[in-house]
Amino acid sequence: MSNDHDTALAAADALIAAFAEGRTDDYFDAFAADATFVFHTTGRRLDSTQEYRDLWQRWSEEDGFRVLACDSDDRRLQLFGDTAVFTHAVTTRVSTTAGEEVLHERETIVFHRVGGEDWRAVHEHLSAATV
Repeated sequence: MSNDHDTALAAADALIAAFAEGRTDDYFDAFAADATFVFHTTGRRLDSTQEYRDLWQRWSEEDGFRVLACDSDDRRLQLFGDTAVFTHAVTTRVSTTAGEEVLHERETIVFHRVGGEDWRAVHEHLSAATV
């Protein structure tokens, strides 16, 4: 494995760990400011990390949304120069005012290398998985 592969995979692992552990500042800091987000649970594309962060805040305040755990399986990282595409199956346990729920989804996160070895997420696409 190349160093580029290892550092890009470490960026993906850090992003997932921050999400799973509820460290929202670290999670959102893993994304570029102008990152885009496509989620099957929202009616449109989100065009910035701040837009996603604002939505997350609304979920937390209105619905009591919290991530309790997140597992990443069937992982693949592809390198294309300064771009890395990370795909995986993700199982997330969340809590809301309605109770706990387990979500089964597929996710693609696109990273771009900036400043040598710093990989920043620039796009995230989340879709429902068939179980």
